[in-house]
Amino acid sequence: MSKLSLLTLKRPFGQVNRELITAFSVAVCVLLLRSIGLLQSLEWAALDQFFQLRPFESQEERITIVAIDEVLLRQVGSWPIPDEEIAKLLQKIQAQKPRAIGLDIYRDLPVGSGNEELVYAYKSMPNLIGIELLGQSPETHVLPPPQLSADNRVGFNNVLFDADGKVRRSLLYSQVNGKQHESFALKLAKLYLKANGIVPKPAASNRDSLQLGKTVFRRFQSNHGAYVGADAKGYQIISNFPKPTCKGYSVDSCHFLKVSMRDVLSGKVKENLIRDRIVLVGSTAPSLQDFFLMPYSSRLVGTVKPVAGIELQAYFISELISAALEGRPLIKVWSDPVEWVWIFAWAYLGSAMRWRTRNFWGCIFSVLLSYFLLAGSAYFIFLYGWWIPLMPALLTFTGSAVVITFEIAHMQEELKRSKDFLHQVINTIPDPIFVKNEKLQWIVLNQAYCQLIGYSKDVLLDKSDYNFFPKHEADVFRTLDKLVLRTQEALEHEKEFTSANGKTYFIATKRSLHKDAAGNFFLVGVIRDITERKLMELKLKRIAAELFHSNNELKLKEDHFRYLAYHDPLTGLTNRKYFIEQLSESIAWAQSNNLLLALLFIDLDGFKQVNDTLGHEIGDRLLVTIAQRLSNCLRGSDTVSRLGGDEFTVILRAIPKLDVAVRVAEKILTTIAEPIVLDEHTTKVSASIGISIYPLNSQDCETLIRQADAAMYRAKHLGKNRTYFA
Repeated sequence: MSKLSLLTLKRPFGQVNRELITAFSVAVCVLLLRSIGLLQSLEWAALDQFFQLRPFESQEERITIVAIDEVLLRQVGSWPIPDEEIAKLLQKIQAQKPRAIGLDIYRDLPVGSGNEELVYAYKSMPNLIGIELLGQSPETHVLPPPQLSADNRVGFNNVLFDADGKVRRSLLYSQVNGKQHESFALKLAKLYLKANGIVPKPAASNRDSLQLGKTVFRRFQSNHGAYVGADAKGYQIISNFPKPTCKGYSVDSCHFLKVSMRDVLSGKVKENLIRDRIVLVGSTAPSLQDFFLMPYSSRLVGTVKPVAGIELQAYFISELISAALEGRPLIKVWSDPVEWVWIFAWAYLGSAMRWRTRNFWGCIFSVLLSYFLLAGSAYFIFLYGWWIPLMPALLTFTGSAVVITFEIAHMQEELKRSKDFLHQVINTIPDPIFVKNEKLQWIVLNQAYCQLIGYSKDVLLDKSDYNFFPKHEADVFRTLDKLVLRTQEALEHEKEFTSANGKTYFIATKRSLHKDAAGNFFLVGVIRDITERKLMELKLKRIAAELFHSNNELKLKEDHFRYLAYHDPLTGLTNRKYFIEQLSESIAWAQSNNLLLALLFIDLDGFKQVNDTLGHEIGDRLLVTIAQRLSNCLRGSDTVSRLGGDEFTVILRAIPKLDVAVRVAEKILTTIAEPIVLDEHTTKVSASIGISIYPLNSQDCETLIRQADAAMYRAKHLGKNRTYFA
């Protein structure tokens, strides 16, 4: 397979669609062929091979065949054998106490001498079963012995033939002219099983089905398994013929124990070969031509080996008894929907395997392995009694693989044409252009792209990004490519890459997905060199960053200056300017909300003495401590300010009544009066507080301040460390 087979680009979803459509189409065609019976013979042949390949089962110890061979016919000198000889044979057999005797010889009319002895044998042997041949007319109906028919000890030995002349089905019951008849094999099996307490009865799961011991015998339908429109009259089953082990006999005659009629008459047959067994008496002489073809008759090499009619009956009987006593599986089939799913699954497997395996030898190996798995699974399931479609699955698998092979060849040809056309078109475009396949390998490149990368086209084709770019760059390219393949949407991206000469470029790439007439997808990339633009953008970003840094510094300085303008540098409290602005705003807010506002004017008692005796540094630290105590006494909505020296103001916003201002003022007095330790010096000061209330005292800012200041002086005059209302 050429490299061209690797160049097909296909989205996974579209690929699955192609596989499903191919599988469905092939499966429908095969199912149509199957429905008209064209695959019937092939499936029968496969079933026969499974019978041939199955392992041997244990020796059948319940059945003995007494064979009427060519040597006996020459001794007797006539056919049919005279009644006298048959009577002697039956008496010899009965003397050794078999459980049942099956006489597979038509005896509707007396033959030679000894008819009375034969009639006596019929009447004296309740375990004897005779045969009849059912027919719709007297010309085709061979009657049973009258004595056995009167006692209902007769079974028909009619055989069902498939179109290829083989016997694969067994007829248990048949209805002729309104009367139901039982088969020869079923009669003998029932007689044998009766000693084990097993009698036929309707199945619990389906009253129309026969249950015999451990097994329910499902009725054959006309389209079961590979059969198409088969005659399903009567009660039929698909026979799961046993394969008894050969013990000291030739392969051609070891299916069941055979003894000659001559040996039985001369007393040479051991009693244990007859006692408690089913003894079948019938012809094995080639001259009588009572032979049939069955699955074991087939041979891959050599001639076909038919079996005698008496041996075929032994197969039927053995199957019935083994199923009833041991639960040996019968041949079962899947329902039609399950078989359709099975056939379609193999069709899809064939298309998917061929689509995904492009290597020639890998494809051959996968096909052979799939054939082995298909045949092996069908054979393994057959061993458990299931007949599943082998040939339809094989044909759909092969057909899907062949169809996909032709599709791949067509797509490869179309891909070659598309590549040639793309080469012609993109080489006329000055921008670098590349085209990739599903494996993300370059398949088409123009000259501009090769110049940008720094390698020739011959070096780049069928390679990937990882062969030429650093891993971190190749990882980015691979991620973008996969995103376009997955979404089928165009994608633009800017990235840097390093060329063969070590130069770094900034590129803008637009990736998009395109499809040709054959359904091949191509990942097409168009590149623009944006190195100069990127360098300019980087330069502008650096300038913008520098401007931003300068603006931040200016803002910090502005904030610092504003802080200095509104705060006392010693205590950190707001200063007089900020106090005047806040008081004006607080009065306006109290007015609009119809609330009270209290202004506290505070002056320290004894501060001058501390300042004079301990120094200004201690005095400043004392003011800082007092400022902290004032801040801790107030709410977050209140404002405390230092007007200068040892004078402070407090604005109490939104107080509900005057008592609140009194409690706050008393708390301030208590807090300030607490001793203060500074450099091992314990100092103690107090405060005089004047209080004015808006709107009780005034609605004017300056008036409230003057009234609060006057009230503070009145507090000092009255003895200090107290409050006074204006």
